[in-house]
Amino acid sequence: MSDKPTSPIRQTDDEARALAASILTGARIAALGLWDADAARPHVTRIAFVHDPDLGYFTLVSDLSKHASLMKQSPVASLLIGEAPDKGDPLAFPRLTLAADAAFIPRDARERVAMRALWLERHPKAALYIDFGDFNFVRFTPLGADLNGGFGKAFRLCKTDLP
Repeated sequence: MSDKPTSPIRQTDDEARALAASILTGARIAALGLWDADAARPHVTRIAFVHDPDLGYFTLVSDLSKHASLMKQSPVASLLIGEAPDKGDPLAFPRLTLAADAAFIPRDARERVAMRALWLERHPKAALYIDFGDFNFVRFTPLGADLNGGFGKAFRLCKTDLP
């Protein structure tokens, strides 16, 4: 009998990749984790979120928010994506923790027009503030992810496994 513990991480396969794609494509919100160097502790907040095959992973933030200033200090971010249904054990439902670098999109960037249109399609109430001068899009460039597909279904995904 071996004393070496068995890894709970399964071999990444097409089913895991498809589940990750499903979680990312359907996501409207995420929990954004950042490091607050001044306070020497993590900072987590809820953000609205969009994933699009052409435009990537992104959010819309106000420069007035703490998370905007933290991303400007350090682009290293973590996003927890995946909503549990109203009923059942929330830990039994799939979720994905995405490690990413955050980059602010310049207001004059060509892709901003497409990002704005898609954002309003997915988050129509943002029409109230999307054009305010302090609101900017932030793109997340994935570095990798941990996928929890439910009980006993853990996977480590590299950036090439993500849509």
